[in-house]
Amino acid sequence: MPTTPSEPIELVLLDVGGPIYDDIAYRDALLRAAQELAEQDGRTVDEDEFQRVYDEHRQQQGGSLRSKIAQRFFTPEHRQSLSELAHRRWEYPPSCLFDDVLPALGKLAASYRIALVANQRTAVVRALRRDGIAEHVDVWAISESLGVEKPDPRIFRHALREAGVDAARAVHVGNRLDSDVRGAKAVGLRTVWVLRGEAPPNPTPEQLAEPDLAVPSLAELPEALERLAS
Repeated sequence: MPTTPSEPIELVLLDVGGPIYDDIAYRDALLRAAQELAEQDGRTVDEDEFQRVYDEHRQQQGGSLRSKIAQRFFTPEHRQSLSELAHRRWEYPPSCLFDDVLPALGKLAASYRIALVANQRTAVVRALRRDGIAEHVDVWAISESLGVEKPDPRIFRHALREAGVDAARAVHVGNRLDSDVRGAKAVGLRTVWVLRGEAPPNPTPEQLAEPDLAVPSLAELPEALERLAS
């Protein structure tokens, strides 16, 4: 039986934390927030235990890291205050930009339109401008601006609508299965899973079967997109 040709790709939807910037920045911000919150009660948060919870979260690829940290070290009711403290400390210094990002974006921008679809504060745009990322971006879908977060289908549909591109002609690139791969697939997008940042250090065969393709970094992305469209 002949294979149905794939639709050509016109739009690449790209996550920020993980594919572009190292997620260690958010991990460190959340750790500092947890330590500060614990100090208010005269307690401490052990960094090794925090890392174990963080790594378990990465491996499971589901649920909110903030909720898991709150449940482990505080109570579920502390999630909001923990989140607010972390957001005040969450920023990407230039050192968090992966070396392969700008070369990959240069190649991608020659063939595709690019949308940033990210669960981020609007302050991230300053870092993206500083580091030369913003000049490659055609469409912005930042959760704080839109009031919705991945995997909510509205954030993906906003990017598609702004670009004027059908889901069948777009692909989402992210490093989480729950918010990126599953959220994008629910809207009809093809998906590429970037195995760094909050991706699990040892993805299972079942996890690797969820996206259309998986790549270790953005250096492999241009070739991966060519394979998806062939």
